[in-house]
Amino acid sequence: MIKVYTTPTCIYCHALMDWLDELGVEYEEIDARGIEGIAAVPVTEINGQRIVGFDRPAIKKALAQ
Repeated sequence: MIKVYTTPTCIYCHALMDWLDELGVEYEEIDARGIEGIAAVPVTEINGQRIVGFDRPAIKKALAQ
C-alpha cells in the first residue's frame, strides 16, 4: 500500500492525492503532524522509498518498479 503523508492545509498534498486518484492509484492518507522524521509534506512512501514533495517523475518511477 502506498502511503501519503499530508497536512490538512497543504495544497501540494491535495494536488498529489487528486493526481493519484486520476491515475487510479490506491493510497492511504496519513496525517503527518507529529510524526517523527517527516519535516516537509507531502511525502509519498512506495515500497519503503520516501519521496518528498509532489515529484511526479520520481513517483511514476517508483510506481513502475
